[in-house]
Amino acid sequence: MQTIDWFSSWFNTPYYHILYKDRNEEDARVFIQHITQFLKLSKDRHILDLPCGKGRHSVYLNSLGYRVTGGDLSKQSIAYAKQFENDRLQFRVKDMRVPFLLKYDAVFNLFTSFGYFESDSDDIQVLKNMKECLNDRGVLVLDFLNVVHVRHRLVAEELKIVEGIEFHIRREIKDDFILKHILFFDKGKAHAYTERVKYLDLETFQRYTAAAGLSITHIFGDYKLSDFDTHDSERLILIAE
Repeated sequence: MQTIDWFSSWFNTPYYHILYKDRNEEDARVFIQHITQFLKLSKDRHILDLPCGKGRHSVYLNSLGYRVTGGDLSKQSIAYAKQFENDRLQFRVKDMRVPFLLKYDAVFNLFTSFGYFESDSDDIQVLKNMKECLNDRGVLVLDFLNVVHVRHRLVAEELKIVEGIEFHIRREIKDDFILKHILFFDKGKAHAYTERVKYLDLETFQRYTAAAGLSITHIFGDYKLSDFDTHDSERLILIAE
């Protein structure tokens, strides 16, 4: 049975990583290159990648010379990521809702890793935690999907076959959440998970960040940092201080 916190169960299953094994690594690298250059982050800066998943962004940031800490709620993901650790790359099990003890020069929240929680107060608390762990003149980079673009181009049903497993995917927008229902069979057993990401448009993010004491300084619409267009941009990328 799925737990109340869908991400606690889904992100810890190997099927999550099977379904998303073909994520576009080039897009991730292009974005990291553009955003670090735009922010003029010198190589002595310490970056928190949260949540970091299995560490793909953290590892690439570290390869560019940055000191990086990756944090994620998934013990399995962190256990996997630890194989890449070195003296300037560390991984920790971390819940975004719990305040941080250390300070960082930048916090990267990437690949729609926000808006998981039922309560607005939990999401705002995450932003407050990120603000409080920033050094003076530190920056938050938040990479979210553009919900208006998603609404207009929603693919209601999809079949993806990965490693011989047929993932039946159904999408809908309901009760201010974007829902992705994932059904599949493997080894004679049926599995069902639902990803839930809050429908957060720019106006809502402006309200959230203000409540957290953050100020949005720049808004971009894709990984090459093009201007944000409410209807046509695929991403909503915010820089806040």
